[in-house]
Amino acid sequence: MTIPSFITRTSLSADLARLGLDPGDAVMVHAAVSKVGRLLDGPDTVIAALCDAVGPQGTVLAYADWEACYEDLLDDEGRVPPEWREHVPPFDPRRSRAIRDNGVLPEFLRTTPGALRSGNPGASLVALGARAEWLTADHPLHYGYGEGSPLAKLVEAGGKVLMLGAPLDTLTLLHHAEHLAKIPGKRIRRIEVPLATLAGTQWRMIEEFDTGDPIVSGLAEDYFAEIVTEFLATGQGRQGLIGSAPSVLVDAAAITAFGVAWLESRFGPPSPRL
Repeated sequence: MTIPSFITRTSLSADLARLGLDPGDAVMVHAAVSKVGRLLDGPDTVIAALCDAVGPQGTVLAYADWEACYEDLLDDEGRVPPEWREHVPPFDPRRSRAIRDNGVLPEFLRTTPGALRSGNPGASLVALGARAEWLTADHPLHYGYGEGSPLAKLVEAGGKVLMLGAPLDTLTLLHHAEHLAKIPGKRIRRIEVPLATLAGTQWRMIEEFDTGDPIVSGLAEDYFAEIVTEFLATGQGRQGLIGSAPSVLVDAAAITAFGVAWLESRFGPPSPRL
């Protein structure tokens, strides 16, 4: 009888360390778990290996968003018709599912004991580890990818971003670069969101730069991949295999600054002539 081969927590932790993940790191992870290989305990193996790699002083984060499923009801002003309001479940950071579009890892991380989630529905992140409370606290409802957001705090903390087999155009931190970039014509979206509170459901109108499409016209749908590819071509970042998954590890502050400069060089106001 042939014994099947599995990817283990120990081997993944070693792969993560070789790629450059260090004890004490705060790392935001985007993962295509199916590409890692046959895992002995499924996605929980990936989470355990990440926690091993960053150690007790480190923190593992993932972009959760939420599984809202009501946006087809919105009118032209971004509001939900009165007759539908009572049927739309409110966003509860402790219970609302992470959006399935981001793969299985965010929901597995969200439901891992000790994990915390930030309070902005569409921009919510989940975090597990030493700095989880600080990273997820006081997430602004308006412009949730900007100042005071978990993404801004990740940059402030000297964190990293790991693309574990995930497409490069899914690097969510670049939405923070979009927010920071001084370019004209950014698209803005206003949407009404139900929030779970002790007093019951509260409906709030939230304003945000529109992250559903490129932030200004003239950009390809997957332009984040172009930014990351050019960043890696400068010699920054690390590339290697985690299990069987081709992966990329980048410094959060460096990729954000690169993204801001990339956008401003193409869409910013022209430099004054001397």
